[in-house]
This record gives sequence, structure tokens and C-alpha cells, in this order.
Amino acid sequence: MSSIQHPPPRRVIVYIDGFNVYFGLRESGMKALYWLDYPSLAKSLVKTLTNAELVATKYFTSRIDSPEDKRIRQKDYIEALQHRGNIQMYFGNYRETEYTCGGCKRPNFLHNEKQTDVNIAVQMMLDAYEDNFDVAILVGGDSDLVPPIKAIHETWKPKQVIPCFPPRRISKEIKAVTKGQIHIREADLKNNQLPAEIERSDGYVYRRPKYWK
Repeated sequence: MSSIQHPPPRRVIVYIDGFNVYFGLRESGMKALYWLDYPSLAKSLVKTLTNAELVATKYFTSRIDSPEDKRIRQKDYIEALQHRGNIQMYFGNYRETEYTCGGCKRPNFLHNEKQTDVNIAVQMMLDAYEDNFDVAILVGGDSDLVPPIKAIHETWKPKQVIPCFPPRRISKEIKAVTKGQIHIREADLKNNQLPAEIERSDGYVYRRPKYWK
């Protein structure tokens, strides 16, 4: 009797636009869910696919410099994720630009994140070229990523990019160039949170910020 040959599982890389998710949660009033366990969330997303296995989780963000309380919260969160493991991180730039308010004439600041969409595009293209995935799950809704998605589909036709939209971050432009999509539900966020306290080997403890409750 000949044995039945089953196809190997499809290799999946999950690419996460950290600030895109953050602003979607903020606009949705989901501050209590900021303490996200992205490696765990990535595993749960891959389980929604047929015959698939997670091979990498890649997280893209930028470190902020001010205000100090937000800088500390972000720093601890990033380090907690790194301590959690099974995640690769890529950093862009967060720039502060001073301007004068037209109404009150007081100086103020604009904060702009730079390079994240470029970093995601470069990594997706490199991974496609090096044949590191069969399926890419893109967590975010930045329409600037339409060109690399189209390039991957046109150049490496067997490969698939599946968008995964956080709350308030659905992109019609991305939907138009992909087949199928995943929507992150509130239950998905609640079920994939980091422990409230994470202790390092040196005794330092990362704690969910009280502000994120």
C-alpha cells in the first residue's frame, strides 16, 4: 500500500506595524489592551489559516523621546516583548518638529514616525526574494504598503500577502490588491496579553503600566 503524501505546511511570517496597531486601539478606546503579547497573537492568527506554521514574527516601531512618562512606558513594553522572545524588532525614527500655533501663538510640537513602512516593505521583499515564507500576514492598514504587496504577488506568484486589520485601521487600497483578510477582534486582543508582571533574571520586573488599565 502506498502512503498518502500530505503537502508540507505553508510557512508564515507575521509583520506587525506597531504604531498602526497602537493608534487603532487608542481611537477605539482600548487602552487596557495596549500590553499586547505579539508572539502569542501571531500564533493565533496563523491558526486561522489551513495547513500553516509560524516561522517568524517581525515587529516594526520607533522609539519616542518625549514626554518622559510615555517614553518609559514604551521602553518597558519593548523590553518586555524582547524578554518574551520569539520576536524580531526593527526600529525607525520618531521625529519632533516645533511649530507655532496659529491661534494662541505658542510653540508646540508635531511628532512624526518615519521609516516604519519602508522597513516593513524592505523586509517583506527580502523575505520573498530569499524564499523565507509562503504566506505573509501584514498586521496594519497603511496604504503606503500597497506597492510592495503588488510587487510580491506579481513577482513571486505562489506567495500570498494577507492583510490583518487592527480596529479602526481597515484599508480599502490594501483590500483591493489582496484576496481575503483577517480582522483583529477585541477578543483576540484580550486573549493575547502579556503577564501583568514579567521578572528578568536580574530581578527587575516589567509591569503593565497603571495608565494602561
